[in-house]
Amino acid sequence: MALSTTGAALGDQNTYQISPQIKRYTLMDVGFIKTNNGNFQLERSLDPNSPYTAANKLKITVSKDLDKFQISATTGNGMKAVDIFKHDATKDNVEQYEYLMDNLIDRGVFELKK
Repeated sequence: MALSTTGAALGDQNTYQISPQIKRYTLMDVGFIKTNNGNFQLERSLDPNSPYTAANKLKITVSKDLDKFQISATTGNGMKAVDIFKHDATKDNVEQYEYLMDNLIDRGVFELKK
C-alpha cells in the first residue's frame, strides 16, 4: 500500500488526513520513530490489557515531508492487514484503535476528513 493524503484502516468508517498543524517533534513525542529513509513510523499494540502480547497492531507511516501517510491494523507480526471492525471478538482492539487515533487527532497529527 502506497502513502496517500487520506486514509483509514481496513473496515474503518472514518477517513483521516494529515493535520495542517503537524510537526516533526510532535510525531516523536507520541512515539513515532524516524526510519532510515526519513519517514516516521508508529507501531502500537491493539491489546488493551498488555502492550507486549502478539495481538493485532496499529501501524502508521508518515512521509518525511509530512504530507502523506499510510495506516493499517495488522496481525501481531505486522505482515498482513486485518479488519478489526468485522468481528465482535476484536471489539477490544477497536476500542484501543479508536483511543489511539483520538489521541493522534488531539495532538494535531491527524484530523477527520470532512
